[in-house]
Amino acid sequence: MADELRGRIKAGVLRPGQRMPTQAMLADEFGVERGAVRQALRILQSENLLTNVSKGSPATVASHLGVGRPLGGPGAPPTPTMAGLAPRMAEAFAAPHVEIDALCLTAVSLNLAIGEPLRQIHAGRLKPAKVDVRVLLPSRDIDLAFPTPVDASADGRLQRRWLSQRNAQGQVLSHNLLALRSTHGIDVHVSFRALPFTPPVKLYLLNGTEALFAYYTLTRREEQVDQERLETYAAEGTQSMLFAFAQGAGLRDTTFVEQSQLWFDALWETISSDLSLES
Repeated sequence: MADELRGRIKAGVLRPGQRMPTQAMLADEFGVERGAVRQALRILQSENLLTNVSKGSPATVASHLGVGRPLGGPGAPPTPTMAGLAPRMAEAFAAPHVEIDALCLTAVSLNLAIGEPLRQIHAGRLKPAKVDVRVLLPSRDIDLAFPTPVDASADGRLQRRWLSQRNAQGQVLSHNLLALRSTHGIDVHVSFRALPFTPPVKLYLLNGTEALFAYYTLTRREEQVDQERLETYAAEGTQSMLFAFAQGAGLRDTTFVEQSQLWFDALWETISSDLSLES
C-alpha cells in the first residue's frame, strides 16, 4: 500500500498540499484493516511525504515536494532511500537495456525499490529487452564493523542474523528478476560478489548515467536477538539519505557518476570474491 501511494505522489496523482482519501476509503480500496492503512501512512510520513497522519482527519501530501520534479531525481533534495530509490529505479527500467550496479549491506532497499519496476513490467507498462544486475555485498568470512554488539566479547548471533538476512534478500532479488525470463521473455542476468570489508556507504549505479549515494549512519540501540536484549551498533539503511547525481547535470555530477562507476568496476574485478547465498 505504501508503495502504491508513494507512486501516486511521485506521479502527481496526489499533489502537494492535497488531502489524502480517508483511512476508511483506503481500507476499502486495498481490502485491508485500518491498522494496516495507518502503518502505511506512517511509513510515508517518516519519508516526509505526508503530514498530519492521525486516527482522525485525513493525512495531507507534504507541500514542500514541489510540482513536476521527479521524487529523488537529480537536482532534487536528498530523500530517505525508501522514498528516493524506487522512482529512480522505475525510470531506469524504461531503458531497453537495464544495467543496475549496487553496493550495499543486505540488499533490503534494493529489493524494495526493484518491486516498483517489476509491478510495472507485470502491468505491461514497461518491457526492457535485457536486464543486467550486479550486487556487491560483504563477505560472510569477515568480522562486520556493523551491525555488531557493543560488547566485543558477545558471541556471533548478530552476525549470523545479518548473514541470514543478506542471503534471504539476495535470493529473493535473484528469483524475482530471473522469473522475468519465463514470464516476459526478458534476457536477465543477476550476479553477486563478496567484499572483504563492511561498506560505510551504499551506492546504486543506474544504466551508467546516474549514481545514487547514501551514508550508513550508525546508532547505538538495544535489539532483541534470540530472546535476549543486546546493545548494538547498527544502521537503518532504508532511512539513509540518498543523494542523486546524473551525467549531463554539470561537471561535478558527471564526474561523480564516472568515478563511482570506475570504483565499482575496480572492486568487482579485483578484491571481491565469489559469493554464495546459501546458509
